[in-house]
Amino acid sequence: MSKSATNTKGKQDRRSQLGEQRRARTRAKIISAAFDLYGTEQGSQLRVEDVARSAGVTRATFYSYFPNLHELREAVAYALTHEIFARVVKTYQHMEDPAFQVACGIRYYLGKAKDDKQWALSVINISANGLPFGEETFHRVEQNVQEGLDAGRFKLWNSQLGRDIVLGTVLSAMASMIAQETPDLYPELIAGHVLMGLGLELDEARDLATAELPPLAELD
Repeated sequence: MSKSATNTKGKQDRRSQLGEQRRARTRAKIISAAFDLYGTEQGSQLRVEDVARSAGVTRATFYSYFPNLHELREAVAYALTHEIFARVVKTYQHMEDPAFQVACGIRYYLGKAKDDKQWALSVINISANGLPFGEETFHRVEQNVQEGLDAGRFKLWNSQLGRDIVLGTVLSAMASMIAQETPDLYPELIAGHVLMGLGLELDEARDLATAELPPLAELD
């Protein structure tokens, strides 16, 4: 390849790299704008126009990155929940009992909601018109429930029913924590009653829900 051709290819590669960087920045700006908007009282009624205006882009630009609000919601859900999801799953590696996993998972998520109410409101709003807590958490909770069923720990019709009991109750609890004062032990109370809804007896559900909570694992 001649020196001239090499230089031309190098310039083309550089332009392509710069274009990819610009697209990544614009996509991140749209997600960041939606992230902030979902954390407001009107977040459940978010429109494309709202996101585009906040991000400083046109509707056409928005649609070149996200064909609809559903895909944007999933991207925001991932941004909102992936870190805690990954830390919880890593922590589960040291827990053998599916029931204890469910109890701890509820307490981790409600503990974060207690510490960061804007985060909690964002999660509630993205869950209003999509998968509760986003795709990762949604499917992982169902997996946890299925493992509990397979181990004979839970007594339910199927794992989908248990998933909805867990996610629906936690979302409702988060809304209560935002709107009103709740007891310090509210996450433990919710976890215990969810376990009873999954089929555990009162005493065992209470013991698991109030057991010492292992620290969340750090990500590498």
